[in-house]
Amino acid sequence: MLLKTVAALTATPLLLGSLAACATYGEAGTAQRAAAPLFLADGTPAGLATVTATTNGLRLDLEVVGLTPGPHGVHVHTTGACTPTFAAAGGHWNPGGHTHGLNSPSGQHAGDMPNVEVGANGRGSLSYMLGGGATFEGLFDADGSAFIVHAGPDDQMTDPAGNSGDRIACGIFVSR
Repeated sequence: MLLKTVAALTATPLLLGSLAACATYGEAGTAQRAAAPLFLADGTPAGLATVTATTNGLRLDLEVVGLTPGPHGVHVHTTGACTPTFAAAGGHWNPGGHTHGLNSPSGQHAGDMPNVEVGANGRGSLSYMLGGGATFEGLFDADGSAFIVHAGPDDQMTDPAGNSGDRIACGIFVSR
């Protein structure tokens, strides 16, 4: 279902540096949601990251396509900007001021999560409850937030980014 959304979003030309992701603010009692379509540096669609506010926190659902098989580090980053190298996305989202990784003794960044495992067909998926002080409102600060897929696996410990390699895909979450 998420990949059908990517197809619909990519049916019209989009500028990589100014993607407008969807943010839906529901009526009282309904979930707040945001979606960030992911793209490679050349503009090729690479999947979709969706955040949903639940009573237990933020759930992130991820589907990726067209990536090399194996584990890839994935993170929410502090700035809603995707440039050809994706450096403009800044560091990992870290409102709690923790060190990096799910294995960090001081607690994880809000943007840290397990690696996504990509199969031989280039597809992978992940669902994860974000930790580290993640809130829906915090995700949508003045400069938004981005979602990054890295070339290699995250070691879940090395500060600040888990030695997960180059940034190969990016999507933007923006407030509406």
